[in-house]
Amino acid sequence: MGKRVAETERKYEAAGRTGEPDLEGLPGVAAVRVLEPAELDAVYVDTPDLRLATRKITLRRRTGGDDAGWHLKLPSSLADTRTEVQAPLGKQGRKGGPRVPESLLAEVAAILRDRELVPVVRLRNARRRIHLVDAAGSPLLEIAHDDVRATLLDHGDGAESAWTEVETELLDGGTDLLDAVEKRLHAAGLRRSTSPSKLARALGHRLEAAPRPPQPPTRARTAADVALTYVHEQVAAITAWDPEVRRDEPDSVHQMRVSTRRLRSALKTFRRELDRAVTDPIGDELKWLAGVLGLERDREVLADRLRDRLAELPPELATKTLAARIGGDAPVHEGARKQLLRELGSGRYFRLLDTLESLLADPPLLDAAAAPAADAVAKAVRRDHRRLRRRVEPALRMEPGHERDLALHEARKAAKRARYSSEASQAVPALRKAAKKHTKRMKAVQQLLGEHQDSVICREALLRLADDARAAGEDTFPYGVLYQLERERADTVERQLPKEWPAADRGRLAG
Repeated sequence: MGKRVAETERKYEAAGRTGEPDLEGLPGVAAVRVLEPAELDAVYVDTPDLRLATRKITLRRRTGGDDAGWHLKLPSSLADTRTEVQAPLGKQGRKGGPRVPESLLAEVAAILRDRELVPVVRLRNARRRIHLVDAAGSPLLEIAHDDVRATLLDHGDGAESAWTEVETELLDGGTDLLDAVEKRLHAAGLRRSTSPSKLARALGHRLEAAPRPPQPPTRARTAADVALTYVHEQVAAITAWDPEVRRDEPDSVHQMRVSTRRLRSALKTFRRELDRAVTDPIGDELKWLAGVLGLERDREVLADRLRDRLAELPPELATKTLAARIGGDAPVHEGARKQLLRELGSGRYFRLLDTLESLLADPPLLDAAAAPAADAVAKAVRRDHRRLRRRVEPALRMEPGHERDLALHEARKAAKRARYSSEASQAVPALRKAAKKHTKRMKAVQQLLGEHQDSVICREALLRLADDARAAGEDTFPYGVLYQLERERADTVERQLPKEWPAADRGRLAG
């Protein structure tokens, strides 16, 4: 992936007559250093309907200056700050246009999907810069005076515009210095720019007319508001985790899988508010996506668990041969990751994201969606809790063994759904206190049942490993010891669950 940096900057335009700002006596600034002027030439690319720009993302190829190359700028939660991902200039594409580096495309794949990128704006900028430096000569802040010429491309008929602006960017200073410089710029006749970026200013009305991504409800007044808010959150989470998964960031596969499961669960919980004829096929595709993510995630969980059990063995049993067989899954990991990335680059995945976007833009609401939020959502949570009860209580009465393992696994899935619907209900002020308590109880049940299911999966893996070891003429006794360690962990859960369930099966939302 490309180099990532946090870029904190502010833009200013003339508010009338302007003069040179007074930069004397700024805190921590020892001198002003004038730099050589630069001629910058940038081509911005986007989809024809401006999917990046409408999400405050810019992607450009710029020549000139001391940071020539590709720059992808992404929104940040910090004020005046964006995340910039950089890549070298690279080569031109086959048609003579700029070829976007794969590392940058991976950052926005969940937004672009398989849509075509085209040049939309060319910006030429005559830039004059100064640095405010400290006593050691290190630059703290850059002030750039830009004379900009913009040309609209791709059906923009070559329309041109021009303007001047001043840009301040933190290099190694603090926001207090930014604020102090802003006061001096105001005194010189400048004000904050009304456009968030040069690209937005160049696009003008074209950007204003572009289709916007769907937005979540602002208040939870109806059942539809709660359902759509939760669905929005999970769709946004899937999109946000996508580039992290592609970069192989720790825990990213797990988090994206959880968001996928939460979303699928929500579509089931709110089946009385959202038309199942629309949402059931989406749920099937979400199940597929969770399975794709599970190929890698389940391997990670199993590998970690096997290593934990291996550490519990006496030294004389924890042989190198045993450790090599348990930990010898690097080729499996590489294969699972390659398959995951193939699926995340597939048309099937991109069409699922398109469908989710359409669902949010035009939700298939039923009459029940107009019901007041508190009553309707409380009923939905109680339904999910009763479903959990119908799975837990019969499982507790069963004898230990394979059938009970299957029953507890079904209970675990029901516990997840009960937890997720309870999370969604926290958006309703009248339910928030009860929902937080209920969510905590459901999470505890889910984790307990999850520990049991992980033990079941681990024991199955140990039996397979033992068969492989036997076929290779290796000692299989350590596998039996490991199996027993896992059996004891499952037994602990099976003894604990009858004590924990009554504490979870209570409260306002327990049904």
